Amino acid sequence: PSGYDHKYVYSHIGYNFKITDLQAAIGCAQIDKLDGFLETRRHNWLRLRNGLVNCADRLILPETPHSAEPSYFGLVLSVRPEAPFTRNDLTAHLEAAKIETRNLFCGNLVRHPAYEKAQYRVVGELTNTDFIMHNTFFVGVYPGLRDEHVDYMIETIRGVAQSR
Repeated sequence: PSGYDHKYVYSHIGYNFKITDLQAAIGCAQIDKLDGFLETRRHNWLRLRNGLVNCADRLILPETPHSAEPSYFGLVLSVRPEAPFTRNDLTAHLEAAKIETRNLFCGNLVRHPAYEKAQYRVVGELTNTDFIMHNTFFVGVYPGLRDEHVDYMIETIRGVAQSR
């Protein structure tokens, strides 16, 4: 779709083997820090999510099942269709404020160039994947973020979500 992040447009069907020997070695060296990383990511995710509760009329906030203890990579947010702004409006504002955002990966795969001539079967209308493709993004909860960084993210997102 128009304005879609080119990093998440797939032009070829294939495999994604990302880890290199060097990355694996770094991972092994970091393994002793894993528990602290996980704890900090959970703290940042909860602080961010709880800080945006008053925006739930314009943003769909994620929920974590009570029985789960995830290792969050980011806080996933979806702009509600009735919001007076779009995902692209919000992410442009965040990026201008030096807050990085990412689309939630590819959205609807069958809308990508790689699948134009591919044979596949679709069941239903893929309404939810289209919604994600147009309305959903995430911000990171990197363990190096301090509370003041997360608070800045909350204030900036609120500034857009509540100002219109």
